Amino acid sequence: MQRPIFSSSQLRNEETEVTTTQRAVLIRAYGGAAAAEIAEIARPAAGQGQVLVRVRAAGVNGIDWKVREGYVRDAFPLQLPAVLGIELAGTVEAIGPVASRFRVGDRVMGPLGRLGAYADFVTVDEANLVRTPQGLDDVHAAGVPVAVVAAWQSLHHAGPIAAGQRILIHGAAGGLGGYAVQYAKRAGAEVFATASTAHVEYVRSLGADHVIDYRTQRFESVARDIDLVLDYVGGEVLDRSWQVLTRDGAIVGTSSPDILARTPRGRRGLWFMNKPDAALLERLAAEIAQGTLISKLNDVVGFDGIPAAIERNRTDPRIGKVVADFSR
Repeated sequence: MQRPIFSSSQLRNEETEVTTTQRAVLIRAYGGAAAAEIAEIARPAAGQGQVLVRVRAAGVNGIDWKVREGYVRDAFPLQLPAVLGIELAGTVEAIGPVASRFRVGDRVMGPLGRLGAYADFVTVDEANLVRTPQGLDDVHAAGVPVAVVAAWQSLHHAGPIAAGQRILIHGAAGGLGGYAVQYAKRAGAEVFATASTAHVEYVRSLGADHVIDYRTQRFESVARDIDLVLDYVGGEVLDRSWQVLTRDGAIVGTSSPDILARTPRGRRGLWFMNKPDAALLERLAAEIAQGTLISKLNDVVGFDGIPAAIERNRTDPRIGKVVADFSR
């Protein structure tokens, strides 16, 4: 029997009366925009090594619609129904057995390391979380954990970055791409980046040496002898990228789970999956709070706006991140 669907405001009004349930954005089956729904689920309790976080905000990511549509069901097998969302910021509500890193009331941020962030209360392995630095409010903090770490890890996934290397970044205006441009430039690389017409100047401001407007130019006509391609777009962009590589070059893909099958003989293609790294997140979040690392927040939606924001991520890529503010 299907559970009833509630509006966010209805669930908030009932919270004082029914404290064992909470709002969540979930899917019961794979599908299009309508597959993501707001529903009522049981509130969890923190297990061993976990903390219970009252979620104040959560970041919207491309993986949300890819999971919703079943696009990555082989890479991320799920038991349905499943709550979507992979990163959050909030406050520690309760502490589970043997957990000791945080106290009740601490402001925290981090990736879940799984799905489930689009709910009022979420259990999280304490090892995945860091204290939210002063200077970052919960809304800005919620859009940071996955992209800031994944961009760093994917940049180094194929090996160390050396000064003078030529790196091509697809999807450079997005959450991942924006950080990757900055990291690659800091490492002394010559940075090529693709972006839409409206985002060219933004990507250039991040430090890219060559910004290619993919609406008016084919990147193959500009980028040559590339040592590393970071493909945050996938599809035919991946297939066209092999020709720009040096003989020993590599492509690291985050959007094409079948990249290994699509890698031509003699070429090097690597599938990247983000892994939580609290120490790295703590360092990079501090840089964002201090203003030495640029983090772009594009839009803020309320809880009820999450399903539509997931669909917009699929159809209308934007500069930076979209975040859901649970208080709205």
